Amino acid sequence: MNIDFKETDSEKYVSLVKGIIAGTGKLAYVTTLGCQQNEADSEKVRFMAVEMGYTLTDIPENADLIVVNTCAIREHAEMKALSLIGRYKALKKEKPELVIAVLGCMAAEAHVAKTIKQTFRQVSFTLEPSMIWKFPKLIYNALNHGEREFVFGVDDGNIVEGIDKIRESDKCAWVSVMHGCNNFCSYCIVPYVRGRERSRDSAEIIAECRDLINRGYKEITLLGQNVNSYRSDMTFAELISKIAEIDGDFILRFMTSHPKDVSDELVKAMKIYKDKIAPSFHLPMQSGSDRILKAMNRTYDTAKYLKTVEKLRAAVPGIAITTDIIVGFPGETPEDFEMTLEMMRTVRFDMIYAFIYSKREGTRAATFDCQIPEEEKSRRIGILLDMQKDISLEKNLPYVGRQERVFVDSKSKRGGKNEYSGRTASNKVVHFHSERDVVGEFVNVKILSAGTVILDAEII
Repeated sequence: MNIDFKETDSEKYVSLVKGIIAGTGKLAYVTTLGCQQNEADSEKVRFMAVEMGYTLTDIPENADLIVVNTCAIREHAEMKALSLIGRYKALKKEKPELVIAVLGCMAAEAHVAKTIKQTFRQVSFTLEPSMIWKFPKLIYNALNHGEREFVFGVDDGNIVEGIDKIRESDKCAWVSVMHGCNNFCSYCIVPYVRGRERSRDSAEIIAECRDLINRGYKEITLLGQNVNSYRSDMTFAELISKIAEIDGDFILRFMTSHPKDVSDELVKAMKIYKDKIAPSFHLPMQSGSDRILKAMNRTYDTAKYLKTVEKLRAAVPGIAITTDIIVGFPGETPEDFEMTLEMMRTVRFDMIYAFIYSKREGTRAATFDCQIPEEEKSRRIGILLDMQKDISLEKNLPYVGRQERVFVDSKSKRGGKNEYSGRTASNKVVHFHSERDVVGEFVNVKILSAGTVILDAEII
């Protein structure tokens, strides 16, 4: 069910907090760990903080409110978040009135919330992602009563609309189209911390995208834990078609997709609207072994996956296909791993995101026998990444000599003040020199050389 933010009691608490801190010059610091969905959530948190009367700061030591938006997808992400939260203990000691909030996927895990409650006494409250709209109430309670609260237990039913965002960019925008996941892959904690699938009304999404385009945004990325399983009053293919029909000079991307939901209708939409929908597709494979895919509960096999790749490449020539691969899933034999390498040789991905399997409490895979030793997992991922370096270079070399239209998203981190970084429609990273500031623009470049990750170019 869709609920307007102004129809919740949160709007009341926004006003109450504003009354408490009015004229005090309170500062808020929001830091984000994890995926693009977390980034989108943090944009809402920043908006609510400003509405309550806080001014944003990039310096946690100056803040009166610190928000840590966490990730739970792997153990490393949790340890990083806990380490960061731990460092704020000294700040709380110096400034007892400091409010420290822990949000995001990690906050939705009962055992983690318990750990934070018992060990990290500096934390004022935790709040899981599906209840982010309750943020103002918890701030009010922390300021007015000094209460420590730990809110978890996923709210599966509601999507709250009407929470505006303070975006990181005035040219690139994340737009969430659905929340949660129904797939229950055996290794994944997401359905337990973000709840079951809930899709926003298409009218809300299209209106948000139209507003962004009218305000000059050039790149819009639709987000969902399983974005192409979007189901509201229309399918995902119909949704991206409607957005692509909006007047304006922009490029539309989406992530992350599940192979089982790549319909012929979606492939056709990408072909029809190729001038607006980016010719790139992130298609997580996870493993090249059918036996492991079944154990992962991925609901497709390698033959189906290859057929999907074939359809995408036939419909959109030159499409860049990227993927996720998990190495060292419980019971993965050397033969299973070799099957993954063989799939990489066959598909020849433009880029991969490779991860060592991380045991997540509460998932089925955490109970599986035959957990792979860490040193073996590390050895395998090294082999995988070395292979992909060669494939990525092979995929990038044909770009040399081409003219490409590039969206410039930032200054280059590797060069001087006149070095810029952008991405082609197929999501290739391009670095080039420009005498004028071109961030936020589309520019034409000629590719001069190619590496495994970056294309070097000159502006035309």
